[in-house]
Amino acid sequence: MSHADTPTRQRLLAAAKQLFLEKGADQVSLRAVNAAAGLNPGAVHYHFGSREGLISALLEQELSPVWQSWWDRVPSEGAVAEELVTGLVEPFAELVGTRDGRVLVHLLARTALPSGQLPHVSTPFTPAPFEVRLGRALPELTPQEVSERCSLAFSLVMEVYGRPLARTPAENQVFPDSRTVVAFVLAGLTAPPVGPREPGE
Repeated sequence: MSHADTPTRQRLLAAAKQLFLEKGADQVSLRAVNAAAGLNPGAVHYHFGSREGLISALLEQELSPVWQSWWDRVPSEGAVAEELVTGLVEPFAELVGTRDGRVLVHLLARTALPSGQLPHVSTPFTPAPFEVRLGRALPELTPQEVSERCSLAFSLVMEVYGRPLARTPAENQVFPDSRTVVAFVLAGLTAPPVGPREPGE
C-alpha cells in the first residue's frame, strides 16, 4: 500500500471535506481537522506537508472524477477545439449546480489562481493535458501562444465559476449559460495568431 492510499490519509481527507463544506475552509484550522479525524496534531503535516497540500489533495479527490467523466467523452485523437473547451467548461457548470460543488469550485479558484493550477497534484489534474491537445487542434499557433491562451482560459473559467472574491460561495448564485462561456473561451483560444513582436514594441 502506498503512502498516498493509507487509511490515515483518507481519514484526514474525509474530516477536512466535512469541515470545509460545513464551515468554509477559512474557518477550519488544521488542529480541527486532526481532531475530527481522531489523530495527533501533526498528522496533516506528516501526510500532506502543509495546509495547501491537504486542500490540493482534497480538491483532486473530489473534482477529478467529474472532469474525467467529461474528458472520457472527448476523442483521444483528433479532437477539435470546441470539444476540448466543452470538456473544460461543462464540469464547472455541473459542479456549481450544487451547494457542495460551489464551495469546492470556490476553494479551487482561490487555491489555483493566479498560477492556473493546483500545487502538489498529479499531472492529469493540471492544465498540461488540455494544453497539449489544444496545441494539436490548433497547429497554426506557436507553443507559447497555446500556453498563454490556455492560462487565460483557465483563469477566466475559474473566475466565472469559482467567484474567488465571494464571501458566501455556498449561496445559489446565477451563472452564465455554459454555452456562452464555451463560445467566449473558444473565440479567444481560436483567434488568429498574433505573430512575433516587432522590435521596440
